Amino acid sequence: MLWVLEQALYGGVKAIQLREKDLDGKQLFLLAEKVRALCARYRAALFINDRIDVARAVGADGVQLGSTSLPIETARELLGADRMIGASTHSVEEAREAERRGADFVLFGPVYFTPTKAAYGAPQGLAALKKIVENIALPVYAIGGIKPENVGAVVVAGVKGVALISAVIGAIDPKLAAETILKFLERS
Repeated sequence: MLWVLEQALYGGVKAIQLREKDLDGKQLFLLAEKVRALCARYRAALFINDRIDVARAVGADGVQLGSTSLPIETARELLGADRMIGASTHSVEEAREAERRGADFVLFGPVYFTPTKAAYGAPQGLAALKKIVENIALPVYAIGGIKPENVGAVVVAGVKGVALISAVIGAIDPKLAAETILKFLERS
């Protein structure tokens, strides 16, 4: 995994979200230390999914919180004002609530089908994404099934950026995959 992450960073990725729910605290911390060093080398941000303790311990740039995470206000108290808090959302109501509670940005999706987000229900689609962008002031990042062939349509919906997994991790050449996605983002 570290090789893939480094290739993605070398390809221009600006942020990594470490989301390893199957690791215990110590294993996640040890991995996060290595990923933090990689991110520092490439001047990229590191976000830890759900684990505020690990984020603080490794000096991550912030956390990504879901519906079963600690409340955003509590996370802010623990992290301080200088760390970013992202909130995973699946509706306008959830996005507004995240904004009201003090999130710095939201991830919305899944926009398209992806196996990693299948448990969160059917894909939301571009109309729902556009509705989120139009109804909150926070930066919105699209997630779920983002690939080179659909990134342009996602950007047209008004997002700040995209978050993705399989398009890079599942690629034979993760560096090239990251570069390709970034080119499509820049063109859009």
